Amino acid sequence: MFEGIPTWPDAGRFWEIVDKFKVNIIYTAPTAIRSLMGFGVGPLQGKHLDSLKVLGTVGEPINEEAWHWYDENVGKKRCPVVDTWWQTETSGVLISNLAGVTQAKPTYATLPLPGVQPVIVDENGKIIENTLGAGNLCIKFPWPGILRTTYGDHERCRLNYFSAYENLYFTGDGCLRDEDGNYRITGRVDDVLNVSGHRLGTAEVENAINMHAGVVESAVVGYPHDIKGQGIYAYVITSPIHGDEELTRKDIALTVARIIGSIAKPDKIQFVKGLPKTRSGKIMRRILRKIAEGETENLGDTTTLLDPMIVEEIKNGKV
Repeated sequence: MFEGIPTWPDAGRFWEIVDKFKVNIIYTAPTAIRSLMGFGVGPLQGKHLDSLKVLGTVGEPINEEAWHWYDENVGKKRCPVVDTWWQTETSGVLISNLAGVTQAKPTYATLPLPGVQPVIVDENGKIIENTLGAGNLCIKFPWPGILRTTYGDHERCRLNYFSAYENLYFTGDGCLRDEDGNYRITGRVDDVLNVSGHRLGTAEVENAINMHAGVVESAVVGYPHDIKGQGIYAYVITSPIHGDEELTRKDIALTVARIIGSIAKPDKIQFVKGLPKTRSGKIMRRILRKIAEGETENLGDTTTLLDPMIVEEIKNGKV
């Protein structure tokens, strides 16, 4: 097990550990992969990585560019990339491709594990029966590790997970399903943006922003907008050399418009050096949302962040 940040004392730390200890599986968050991408392939030079057999991702949806970088530069196109979807509440992986068995598909967790019965429901709770579908991800049948209660507050457990849709466990995640039945997690439903009546997943917009060649990582939140109802505020980390900021903003907006459409173009783009993350690599969008909304005096507890000082930098640089 590895603790700390993968870029200290340099961005080759992961790869040195792999070679030194003949590691055969890497299981890490897309956030860490995108962070390492920002340093290019230089830190990988001279690292053999021959012992690797499987690459795994966990914690959030992985964007396509990061998936391919991981596959090509770390796995050398010979290691299956296993995209796992699960929650603390599920006690284990529920949707994932199986290394060497299930065909991987970039950005997709692919198929449910044996016995797991996911369904997609629309806003009214109606199950979408067609193979192709988009909506909220639920599970319709118990699995061995299903949660049964919350310590000291059983009613809270019932309300959070079992009350939204009758006889279904509600994951809180949005989801797409392709013609082959593969599942793609689009992020938390409460992270959905409603821009001029159009519902957009934050993960979908972030994926488009990250396709820009100069972007290392991004985080998108909504903020009140007088005309659209909700505007899109993007926090973006760029590679060290990305030229004129205003030109880069325009390029990013054009990239998003090309991939999703003009409706998804960020209204505000703030360039940042880092994002508020927990030690496990998850981005604390709650904090970013409050900063975007101007509630900088009520950000809650930031002591659990990997680098609490980054919050002050972001506050001071608000667009």
